[in-house]
Amino acid sequence: MSDTTRPLRVLLAEDSVLLREGLVRVLAEAGFETVAAVGDATELDALIASKQPDVAVLDVRMPPTFRDEGVKAALRLRRTHPRLGILLLSQYVEGAYARELLESGTGGVGYLLKDRVASLDELRDAIERVAAGGTALDPLVVSEMIARRHDPIANLTPREADVLALMAEGRTNQAIASALVIGTGAVEKNVTSIFQKLGLEDSGSEHRRVLAVLAFLQR
Repeated sequence: MSDTTRPLRVLLAEDSVLLREGLVRVLAEAGFETVAAVGDATELDALIASKQPDVAVLDVRMPPTFRDEGVKAALRLRRTHPRLGILLLSQYVEGAYARELLESGTGGVGYLLKDRVASLDELRDAIERVAAGGTALDPLVVSEMIARRHDPIANLTPREADVLALMAEGRTNQAIASALVIGTGAVEKNVTSIFQKLGLEDSGSEHRRVLAVLAFLQR
């Protein structure tokens, strides 16, 4: 998507006004053109269609829940705009998110920690690599991803971990949905994903539910 005759075009999604405005200035200093800067992920598809950025720089946790809106948006954009580079910026090491994003395509993705971007050159290099179809990962994120390969529970997303914790309390899917303020269908999808990540074969949902809870409690 990039064109060497013009600056790389960046779409920025960051809920903190101060950080967002600061990043716009930093990106300009690095030689990039910020075509849009927004505080949430609600209108990204429309903006990408109209602004045609080369890279989307997204915060991981944004409104309304401040959990994984940026990651969900990134995964959606990987499907709808496969040539768009995606760079996640976060204050938190979320190895499961990084792995999910990497597994969603062949390249053009990055995950950097905000507090560890030490220089303008580092940020510029990361954005240029992602725009060119490469990857840019903070070493701490890589270490977390490696550690998670040996712990199936650690591979669960935060939402899946919440669901499993409530399963361990003996709650039904309907009770879990009520506690997390989500639909029962969403709970069922998370439960199925938990079973898959824990390698639990389909030998009866209740049996797998017990085994999943045991894995949680043993950890």
